[in-house]
Amino acid sequence: MSSPPEVSELSSGPPRKSLGLDWFGQTAASLCWIASVFAYGISGAGDYLQLSAASAWLIANIWVAIPARNESTPQPRTK
Repeated sequence: MSSPPEVSELSSGPPRKSLGLDWFGQTAASLCWIASVFAYGISGAGDYLQLSAASAWLIANIWVAIPARNESTPQPRTK
């Protein structure tokens, strides 16, 4: 019985990153969420939590959009 292939054997190169409609929708939603916190005012701890959550969501979306520096150089496969 053969062992399952390793992850390094399954990948054929660096992953492709495409910013699809879902990424733009999530980014727009997080920006609207941040805007709504400021539009209604910050009056308590819950508002700061809302702002933190919306900001974290936006930062995560931006982080996904930034390509990693080492993706442009092919990595050697190890066996």
